[in-house]
Amino acid sequence: MSRLSAFRRLIGAGWVLVRADALIPRELDPVLPASIRLVARLLRLLAGPRARLGRPGQRLAGALEGLGPAAIKMGQFLSTRADIFGTPFAEDLSRLKDRLPPFPLAEARAEIERNLGRPVETLFSELGEPVAAASLAQAHPARLLDGTRVAVKVLRPGIEQQVAQDSAVLRLAAALADRLVPEARRLKPRDLVEVVIRSLDLEMDLRFEAAGCAELGEAMALDPYMSAPAVIWDGVGKRVLTLAWAEGEPLSNSDALELPGLDRKALAENITRGFLAQALDHGLFHADLHEGNLFVAAPARVVAVDYGIIGRLGPGERKYLAEILYGFLNRDYPRVAKIHFDAGYVPAHQDVDAFAQALRAVGEPVFGRDARDISMGRLLAQLFEITALFEMALRPELVLLQKTMVTVEGVARRIDPAHDIWAAADPVVRRWITRELSPAAKVRDFADEALKALRAMVRLAEAPLAEAAPPPVPTSRALWWFVAGALLSALTFTAGALVFRGGL
Repeated sequence: MSRLSAFRRLIGAGWVLVRADALIPRELDPVLPASIRLVARLLRLLAGPRARLGRPGQRLAGALEGLGPAAIKMGQFLSTRADIFGTPFAEDLSRLKDRLPPFPLAEARAEIERNLGRPVETLFSELGEPVAAASLAQAHPARLLDGTRVAVKVLRPGIEQQVAQDSAVLRLAAALADRLVPEARRLKPRDLVEVVIRSLDLEMDLRFEAAGCAELGEAMALDPYMSAPAVIWDGVGKRVLTLAWAEGEPLSNSDALELPGLDRKALAENITRGFLAQALDHGLFHADLHEGNLFVAAPARVVAVDYGIIGRLGPGERKYLAEILYGFLNRDYPRVAKIHFDAGYVPAHQDVDAFAQALRAVGEPVFGRDARDISMGRLLAQLFEITALFEMALRPELVLLQKTMVTVEGVARRIDPAHDIWAAADPVVRRWITRELSPAAKVRDFADEALKALRAMVRLAEAPLAEAAPPPVPTSRALWWFVAGALLSALTFTAGALVFRGGL
């Protein structure tokens, strides 16, 4: 798509929002500054006849639905934050999760046969009408020839072209924000958009989703918090994915939380702990945990579906995340501040003590209070002010993590309004700290470093061997290198043992 075409689509998207009175809705007038209120009223002169119909969330959902997958993804994110935007607004947007208009079953059958290279009847004894339709794909109930109940996901026809067009518009919007809004530059809008586009591109190949589901399912199986459906590999293609049927009710159903015997507190905790266990213990996590992708059953069982977006964290990011959470859990703000500086999240020229003081100003008012008494909107606004004050730039590699953390908390709060994310996180974070930063872990790290040093020395010793013809001298030299490495390893193990004993 050309830049001019992208600009026209961007203007068109703004026009759709203005016509629906969804850009700066009239309901916000009482809380807007006078200058913004004037702009909003001028824009409202261009509103269409539907701008007076329905609530703000209903108008925004209708507008986003016609703007493509990227806009729908944004609506899905907003729908998880009832604690910020209000329950009616969130519920109005929730239909964007899995209740969009489906495409015909006949088209889905043709797509399945084209992708799998075989007639539908050779794999499925039944293939039903779609039960859920989202922005990129829809899901069909089916049965394998042996009677096993499965779900078949099929991409929407022409969705790749639509995503490419949306991506061009997003890149243009990010470039304009970067150039025209200096305050936005520290958020690195261009990098942020590239992360979103990359995740959408990966969602266009369902073979990647099948692999992510299988990999993350193995990690989930190690904890009781959450599970993944099994992959039916015979039913996997680039545009088709077959998974075992997820038992339970989707959280996006209004009656899901009224299931007999459902423990809402435990359910909310399982969702929070399941996400944190994935991120901290395994370095990969389901990065699209909205209600439409979560199936629940009594008393607190959770099955996650839709693995199109998988987030990954390296060892360093996992360590920083765990230590930051651990510091907040213990209200150790100097430690949290130091970790931010060590990780490079805050520029080195800033004052670490002043940053710790700022963190305390945000953290202390929320500890010991019922979650229902905490305004997440006000808290997020305070955090944003702090990041600006201390020149914290957005970290593109952490965008999916941050977005998922916000989504998970929003979902958990909707299940249990009194959900305390810190109390829920405590056992998972402390388990990681105990395992990775304990004296025993230090011994293990010493051993790992010793083995690495030994391998490096052996490689150095073997390098001349490949060039020299007479074997006796190089062999002797290699032996001395090996003995030196063994001594170093022994010394390292001894030091580790002393640390371990001292720690105990």
